[in-house]
Amino acid sequence: MDTVRLTVREQGVENSIEVPRGANLRRALLDAGFDVYGPVSRAANCGGRGLCGTCGVRFGGDSPAPGHWHDALAARFGYPRLSCQLSVQRELSVQIPEKLVWGQLLPGHRSVSDQSQS
Repeated sequence: MDTVRLTVREQGVENSIEVPRGANLRRALLDAGFDVYGPVSRAANCGGRGLCGTCGVRFGGDSPAPGHWHDALAARFGYPRLSCQLSVQRELSVQIPEKLVWGQLLPGHRSVSDQSQS
């Protein structure tokens, strides 16, 4: 089976995992024990159908091209991309932002790419 490296940063800790090429990013993160949801959305989410907007991740470096309407808006305006709508086709680096309620991000948290430009 062809695999690709996925580097995941969560709460300041970075881990690398190997996932099958073509795997759904949300499913790969959940299967590896990463939590893409906030406290409430962990129990009440759309199950990966791209409707609730709570499984957002940010990318370090080169992000995949948007293929979903929400993803296109996220890429344009700089908010997290939906992990449920992304397929892992190549090596990626993602950050799971800390979330308070539903998919809400903590105030003042910036993306990995924003931090590298500071």
